[in-house]
Amino acid sequence: EGLWTCGYLSIPPIVRRSLRENFPDKFDSDTKARVPAALLGGLFACYLTQPFDTIKTCMQGDIERKTYGSFLDTAKKLHAESGLTAFYRGATFRYGRMVCAVFMMDALQSAIGPLLYPEAFK
Repeated sequence: EGLWTCGYLSIPPIVRRSLRENFPDKFDSDTKARVPAALLGGLFACYLTQPFDTIKTCMQGDIERKTYGSFLDTAKKLHAESGLTAFYRGATFRYGRMVCAVFMMDALQSAIGPLLYPEAFK
């Protein structure tokens, strides 16, 4: 959860600020810089957390525990089936979904943050 949180709360503002400072002609507003920021934040959040999410999803889908046991047993079984690629099943779809979520959360954070904490944005 910490990696996911970092991906949607920390990375987009840092990337936005960096793009605006280093490429002011191309990224003259937060809105323009938000798309690449969401792409990078989503990339970080998705691909670093995908193996854990895949294991968790397999375990949740096997309610009777006929196929998957503990977290470590599930990881071993997935690796035996397809190697490392087994942990990244569905990652492309999840990445697309995360980019949209990171974009929206970044926009909301930028809009609501100054309203909730005006002293921090002076």
